[in-house]
Order: sequence, then structure tokens, then C-alpha cells
Amino acid sequence: MNLQKPLWLAVTGILLFGACRKEKDESVRTTFFDNSGMDTTIRPGNDFFSFANGNWVKNSKIPEDQTGWGSFYTLYEENQKKTKAILERAASGDHSAGSVEQKVGDFFASGMDTATIEKLGYDPLKAELAKIAALKDYKQVLNYMAADEANRGGALFGLGVGPDDRQSTLNRINFYQSGLSLPEKDYYFKTDDETKKVRAAFVSYITRLFTLTGTDSTAARKKAEGILAFETALAKSHKAPADLRDPIKNYHKLTVAELNKLTPNIEWRSFLNTMTVKTDTVLVSQPEYYQALSSLLPSTPIDVLQDKLAFNYIDHNATLLSSPFVNAKFDFFGRTLSGQPQLSERWKRVAGNTDTYLGELLGQLWVKEYFTPEAKERMLTLVNNLQKAYRSRIERLDWMSPETKKTALVKLDGITKKIGYPDKWKDYSDVTIKRNDYFGNVQSARRHDIREDFAKIDNKVDRSEWGMTPPEVNAYANPSFNEIVFPAGILQFPFFDKDADDAINYGAIGMVIGHELTHLFDDQGRQYDVNGNLRDWWQKADADKFTAKANQVVNQYNNYTVLNNLKLNGRLTLGENLADLGGLAIAFDAFRLTDQSKSNEKIDGFTPAQRFFLGFAQVWRIKIRDEDQRVRVQVDPHSPAKFRVNGPLTNFVPFYQAFNVKPGDRMYKPEVDQTKVW
Repeated sequence: MNLQKPLWLAVTGILLFGACRKEKDESVRTTFFDNSGMDTTIRPGNDFFSFANGNWVKNSKIPEDQTGWGSFYTLYEENQKKTKAILERAASGDHSAGSVEQKVGDFFASGMDTATIEKLGYDPLKAELAKIAALKDYKQVLNYMAADEANRGGALFGLGVGPDDRQSTLNRINFYQSGLSLPEKDYYFKTDDETKKVRAAFVSYITRLFTLTGTDSTAARKKAEGILAFETALAKSHKAPADLRDPIKNYHKLTVAELNKLTPNIEWRSFLNTMTVKTDTVLVSQPEYYQALSSLLPSTPIDVLQDKLAFNYIDHNATLLSSPFVNAKFDFFGRTLSGQPQLSERWKRVAGNTDTYLGELLGQLWVKEYFTPEAKERMLTLVNNLQKAYRSRIERLDWMSPETKKTALVKLDGITKKIGYPDKWKDYSDVTIKRNDYFGNVQSARRHDIREDFAKIDNKVDRSEWGMTPPEVNAYANPSFNEIVFPAGILQFPFFDKDADDAINYGAIGMVIGHELTHLFDDQGRQYDVNGNLRDWWQKADADKFTAKANQVVNQYNNYTVLNNLKLNGRLTLGENLADLGGLAIAFDAFRLTDQSKSNEKIDGFTPAQRFFLGFAQVWRIKIRDEDQRVRVQVDPHSPAKFRVNGPLTNFVPFYQAFNVKPGDRMYKPEVDQTKVW
């Protein structure tokens, strides 16, 4: 789940509903629901999102330095303030060399040292740019990318290290499609005005970067046009975002010899050796891309390949350089693609990079101060209750056979639950952090990340590892580990408060928990077994019924429209929509077991069930800039916030009962029980 830095669970927010708890408990939150944000002139059964959030949407303004605003965004902002306090204390203290405090403090201080950064200009790039300019042919280009210790594979090879989908106890290196700078392949081919505007701005951005590094404007423009043409040729081989969601069609295990035959102009043994990778077996998610790359490399002029590498190197490091580079990158990616008028404050950007590059060092300091054992225990109780509710739901399914149910329940019971922060912290002893070298600090951290990953290749998977850092406002499910993970950053109000009533917690974080649980049984997750292996454990008749039900969900969301003319892609968003549908149902089942649910006591004038649904709706209280929303519709597997509320509720009988939804209401449908899976 995510949005700002995120894109998994999608969202981030402004208005923290009710009075906020300040540091050191100077005041205690007593209100957990914001009546003032509602628009009660709207009938709940017509548009529940607007009923719950309409006045907030009308009256709130997206800050100039944000692409959107709402629950996730606000909590992310609050967490950044907490992070800032930690980093400023660490930066101002006298700490022993190599300590957690020294590394995060000096990293932050180096990023805030704008006098040194502005004075350097693009000096940190000159040595590498000279190496790129000296390359003579495409074989030297390949060798250069493989040898880059801070970015193995460089501009044209997407790669990562993780569990083999069909042998989940073993890590392998996986190559996937890469080489594009724009969000996805259609940006290179569509002819509507908005897309043409983006391509023109992209050419201007490349031109600007080259002029900032000493190329005259005419030559820089020619370089930019050549790069766009080269990326357009690569884009023809790319799969669309929705097609990347099929784990079977994107799984190809190949020997190095087999890969050499498939892509004869890339000598893979030499390439892997230069990268310090000794394996004989690799995974290739999208072989079509590497076949296209193999054909294009020898036929592309060397100066175009040099320009592509140089541009990517400058772009990759632009935010670490002086303000002309920072502003150039923001003008394209921030203003043009996301519609964000203003660059965020420098401390926010440097704090974000500290989390990105030293996340589990910062996390150690963060959880000591902001995540209590009591909160972790309450959260574990909630997760266990949701897991029990899911078990009961599977047992009651009328479309699944006993054989498949039995295996599904084994998988459900085998789920690992990670809450707050890792039990074992990562080792950053090989990362060198200097107080006056922001650029060098980031390169050292990048080299560490690559060394850490490459050391795993062909070795046993460590399932204690986390894919997110403790301060992140997000959560995720990992089918290869059969796990659900909830960083400390999201386990705060408005998603969770240990003092809130059950209706609020189950409607908010309960739905998030149910969402992540359901991901392990969505159209992708259901294909993995209890051990995280990609294996068909379904009876064929049950799999066919699942697919038929999932197709109904695809059709439902295909009919939703945003920005007046953009249709949602129900196939791209299917996994998240299934997780929303299942998450809501499971959370409500678990809530029904609480004492509050069994009572008739009203709070804020609402019954327990009504309060549950309102708490759920306000978690997705989000506004997004049109430009950013347009990109998201094409690449984001999450539906926009409005449909993350109205979509699941349209299919949910208890919602109908709680708010008297009846024929004639826009969210009413006679077949309400049919468009659901779990």
C-alpha cells in the first residue's frame, strides 16, 4: 500500500481527525472521528465517500509542495517532523565514529550543507562523465554498466535479488525490463495533447541537464532527441503495467548459456563476471525486452548510447547536486508529471533520503522514541483477530471445495506477521559517512545496498528481512515469504490509536490488515503456496470460479471514470480492488466479535456499525492533483481513493443495512452479494 514515497496501499493525508497527541503527551487525543469533514446533504447510498469526506474535500487545499493531501500524506508529514527532531539531535551531538547516531547525523548534516553543495556544482559527476565519453563501442558500454559499483546494470538493465518464485528458499538474481525514463510505454506512443506535452517537456529536461554540464544548447537538444528516439525503440518491447501482474507469464528461469542464445549481442558470462556475479542460473521477467536490447545495441550509434548513459547518470544524481540540477529535475517530474507547484523544503528531502539510504539505522532511533510495546501488542491482537475472521470466512465459502479450503487454511495459518520494526537490524558497517560529502555518502550507501543484495545470490533466503523501513506510512504483503508487514510509521492515528474505540480501529487499521491478508489470496497471491512457492494448489473448478468472480470485479472498476474522461483499468487494479473488498469484509467480521459491536451505544450520533464504515471512509480521505492522478490511472495498481471507498461498499450488505441503502440509491445494486470473492 502506498502513495507519497509509496504506491502499495496508496494514500497519505492532511487533517488529523480530532485533537492531536503532542510530543511527551502534553495533551491527549480524545476525539477519533471528524464530524466536520462530512457532507450530510449527500445521501450515504449515493456517494458514501463524499458523505463521509465531502466538506473536507471542498474546504481543504493541497499544499504547494505536495502532489496530494489526506490521511496518508498528513501522517507522513507528522512522521517527517519526528524524523527531523531525531536527525537534528544526532547531527548536533558528539558521537563515536561508526555509531548509529554519527552516521545518520552526519548524513543529514551533509545534505543540509548547501554552501558546500552549491560550490561543487556538478564536479562530483565529472569523472564518470569522462569515462562515458571515452567509450568506443557497445561492448564497452555493456562493460561500463556492469562495472558501476553504485548502480550495477546502469541505465539499461533492471535487476534485483530475491526469492526464486518456484523455489522460495533460494535467492536468485532477476532481470526485468528497463531503459525508459517516462512512467510507462504508452507515454512514447500516445498522440493526445497531454501525452505530447509530457514528451516535449522530457526533451526539454534532457536538454537542460546537458547544458548544465557544459554542452551548447543546439547540441544538447540533438542529444535529447536521440535519447527519446532510442527509448521509444526500447518501449516497443515493454509489457504494459497490467501485463506485469501475471507471475507465471513473467517467470523465466534460464541458464547463462540459454540467455546468450536468446540475446546473442550481450555476452552474459562476461557481463555477470564484471558485476561480480558468479551464478550459472538467472531469472528474466521479460525476455522480450532483452531480445530488443540485444538487437538495438550494435545498430545504435555509439554517441546515442553515450548520451543515454550520461543523461541517466546526471538524472540519477541530480537531487544530490547544486540547485540548478535539483530545480531542473523537479520542473519535469514534480511540476509537469505530478502538477506539484513548489519544491518541498530541503530538510524534508534530506530526511527522506536518510530513510532511503540508512533506513534501519534511522529506524532504530525512531522506534525507541515513537513506537511503544503497548502499541505493538494491541496491533498484534488486531492482526490475530482479523486472521481468525478470515479463517471463518474461508470455511463458510459456498463456491470453494473442501480440498481447496483445506490448503487455503494451511496457508492462512502459516502467515508470518511483522509489526513495527525488524527483530534483527541490518549491518551498515561498510557504509562510510562524512559530514561534508553528501554525494559521496549516497554513493557509499548505494554500493552497500548492491553488495548486500549480491551476497544473497544463490544463497538461502533470510525471511527475517523487511522490505520497508520503520518510519514508512505503508504496509505490504509478500507472497514469496507468505507474510504481512506493518511498519511503525502507519501504526498511528488516524489508522491506529491504542486508545480509540474498536469501531475506529477496525474500520481503519483493521481494513488495512484485512487488505494485506487478502493480498496473499488475490489474483496474484493465490498462486503462491504456504511456503511462498509459485504453485497451482487449487482444484480446477475452484480456480475457474475464482476467475469468474474476479472478472466481475474487473468489469465493475472498468466502469469507473476519473477526470471526466479517464476510465479505470480494472485489470491493472484487480489485485488492490480484491484486497479492498476482502479487507473490508474481514475487518467487519472481526469487529462484530467486539463488545462495542454487540452494543447499541452511539458515539458522535452514530451506531457502532455506522462508525466502523465512517472510520473506514475517512482513512481514504484523499485529494490528488489532476496531473498526478492522470499518471496514476495509467501505472498505479490502486484505484483512486473515492473508489477505494465506494467500490467495496457497493458490494457489501452490512453497509446497506447500516445506512439503509435501497433501490434508487446510486450505490445500490440488486446483485450486491455476487461481486465478491472472499
